Amino acid sequence: MSDLLHKVENGIATLTFNRPEAMNALSQETFEVGIPLLEKWAQDDDVRCVVVTGTGDRAFCAGGDVKAMNAGRGAEQTTEQKVNRQLGIHRMSGLLNSMPKVTIAAVNGVAAGAGFSIALSCDLRIASSRARFTTAFAKVGFAGDFGITWPLVRTLGEAKAKELLFLSEMVTVDEALRLGLVNKVADADGFDEAVTELATRISSGAQLAYRYMKENVRLSSTENYQTMLEREAFTQIYTGESEDHKEGARAFVEKRAPNFKGH
Repeated sequence: MSDLLHKVENGIATLTFNRPEAMNALSQETFEVGIPLLEKWAQDDDVRCVVVTGTGDRAFCAGGDVKAMNAGRGAEQTTEQKVNRQLGIHRMSGLLNSMPKVTIAAVNGVAAGAGFSIALSCDLRIASSRARFTTAFAKVGFAGDFGITWPLVRTLGEAKAKELLFLSEMVTVDEALRLGLVNKVADADGFDEAVTELATRISSGAQLAYRYMKENVRLSSTENYQTMLEREAFTQIYTGESEDHKEGARAFVEKRAPNFKGH
């Protein structure tokens, strides 16, 4: 049985963490299969949206496999080799955050440690009413990885981010929604349908506009207001000359749903 399932249907690509017996903890296979797939999907015009989820309703992803980490303590690698490997597997979060497609974390259960990080690296998060969240790193003496610090600080501010990191307490789905860590909560019994509805809405949307919206939001975290005004002047005119904009304008006038092509 594969540790990572994947499929593409109707423009929606889905990665599913598939180790339910280990709360869908990450494995080497997860990265060996998942990272090349994300790289491929980032460039595939037939993929219009990427969803990441977990098997079952117990866990989205429990993060790193602590049992496997403990068993592998004797592996002889230099610190530099270990850091380089970590940078390599961090590509999973990096791709979800930066690829020119909208990415959705469908958090079907517990998201802990690196699993929480990966969920936060996505553009949107829809959570099951059974979902819960925890940074978990402090409990095993880790500082945190897979990019967790960046979105936590920007979403919550420094004080609350430190609280979640230091104390590693479990955050309920209602609290996660209140804090802005998730965008939408769906009842567990109808969760799959709610995910499909959201992903379908994104996949049928204006892909070129989404791409530049995503880039602009990311840039706005580090650039000043004037720089963003200049950037938006370019992206607004660029998307305004696209076939998608022309189709959107026609559809608006004709009072129908637009048929966007992504160019």
